[in-house]
Amino acid sequence: MWQSGNIYLITAISVIGGGLFGFDIASMSAIISTDAYLCYFNEGPDGPGFNDSTNCSGPHSNTQGGITASMAGGSWLGALMSGYITDKVGRKSAIQVGSIIWIIGSILCCASQNIAMLIVGRIINGISVGICSAQVPVYISELAPPSKRGRLVGTQQWAITWGIMIMFYISYGCSYIDGTAAFRLPWGIQMTPAVVLFLGLLFLPESPRWLAKHGHWEESLEVLTLVHGHGDEHNKFVSREMEEIRNEVEFDRANADVTWKELLKPKMLNRLHIGMFTQIWAQLTGMNVMMYYITYVFAMAGLKGNNVLLSSSIQYIINVVMTIPALIWLDRWGRRTPLLVGAVLMMTWLFAVAGIMATYGHAAPVGGLNGIAAESWITSGAPAKAIIACSYLFVASFAPTWGPVSWVYPPELYPLRVRGKAVAVCTSANWAFNFALGYFVPPAFENIKWKVYIVFGVFCASMFVHVFFMFPETAGKSLEEVEAMFLDPKGHKYLGTPPWRTSIVKRTLDMEPSKEGEAGVEHKESSEEMMAPGVLKREEVV
Repeated sequence: MWQSGNIYLITAISVIGGGLFGFDIASMSAIISTDAYLCYFNEGPDGPGFNDSTNCSGPHSNTQGGITASMAGGSWLGALMSGYITDKVGRKSAIQVGSIIWIIGSILCCASQNIAMLIVGRIINGISVGICSAQVPVYISELAPPSKRGRLVGTQQWAITWGIMIMFYISYGCSYIDGTAAFRLPWGIQMTPAVVLFLGLLFLPESPRWLAKHGHWEESLEVLTLVHGHGDEHNKFVSREMEEIRNEVEFDRANADVTWKELLKPKMLNRLHIGMFTQIWAQLTGMNVMMYYITYVFAMAGLKGNNVLLSSSIQYIINVVMTIPALIWLDRWGRRTPLLVGAVLMMTWLFAVAGIMATYGHAAPVGGLNGIAAESWITSGAPAKAIIACSYLFVASFAPTWGPVSWVYPPELYPLRVRGKAVAVCTSANWAFNFALGYFVPPAFENIKWKVYIVFGVFCASMFVHVFFMFPETAGKSLEEVEAMFLDPKGHKYLGTPPWRTSIVKRTLDMEPSKEGEAGVEHKESSEEMMAPGVLKREEVV
């Protein structure tokens, strides 16, 4: 079967797996405030069947938290499963398995007869998202050249933002339909990208590193030649990449079989901790909470009816647009700088919202606004507009920083022998905290009100300190050079080169050679003696 070697086409198709998560976020955030949803899944106390009120209360706060969090719970399980699946059947096939599971889950959501059936469908959808979100970054990072890796893996986050925006407007349009079709139709439409993903992957190559690891050396070389050599297997970059892969695979085979326990060994534990906390902190910024429950936030800021949905949609547009700078310049910015800057900016907007709500707002009537207990605070006038503006600025701060970097960074940290399992564990941490926050936020808005923003602001301050002292720079380095950085004998034991001393490698071997010779930059963060097998020491040629 014909296969494409265009790395941009490969990326465009595979990141549809990330778009599935975006579809799920918007299919819930845009629907939870509609009358059709609130009345069909109503648990009282207001609405037909409970009293004479025409306004339905919808699910209780705890129930809505469980409905929202069920997808993240499934994603946690799917992420853990993905490590085993990808090691057995390959990166590409694992993503295809995820797309099939998504279709099954979407059918169940679309046909939901009650809350229990909806939760089961969302759990199955979550398993799909967990598999795809863990393995799409691995798949792209193992195919992409170092100089483009950040940009290409970062498109996973961009795909998520597109999925959110597209699904939000589909759901918004469907909200004008009478009856249960208002939510069944968008939940049915969301299976479409999974069909496209499954079919598109048929025309993409498997990861050359996975092929080599399983002894398919000829196929591995063919993929490298197709993607990087333009048909020339003697291309310099192809030859060097193949040599690095061969050396790493042989080294791994000589060092016993890989088990999950290897991730807990002293030399790997620090990297596991960094990868996991990259995903954990990305959740604790509060961004996905803003995505899921933005209609609650804007209702508390005084917006009503369709104004809530339309104003919410603006932040989804901001999310899409503000991710673009990261796709263009992420490999120049590196990984540390966006994480540090993003943490400070988000902390600022969160504390600002908390201060405005505490100073100018007041508690809503018992039972919340519109009978929704989570809408527990009222702010109006200019302060309400300031809250909306800070919410938009928060999204604009997350989109080019923690959004893409949280997907780019973890796959760059690990050697081939444990990469699939390690990224699966990191992504499972993401979904575990996504589950906790999805469940926690509606009751939190009900009980501690504006103080929710203080909690997330403190998290942002904490992540700044953690990143500065513990997260090294990986931008521009080959995956093999990253290994050498963590094994640097001149650094701290088990930690390698101190993170604040690491820097971006600006020139890599996959770039075009200069007229006089092949340009590059020496990696000075580790000694020549400790360079991992297959890692080439690069010196400037003048």
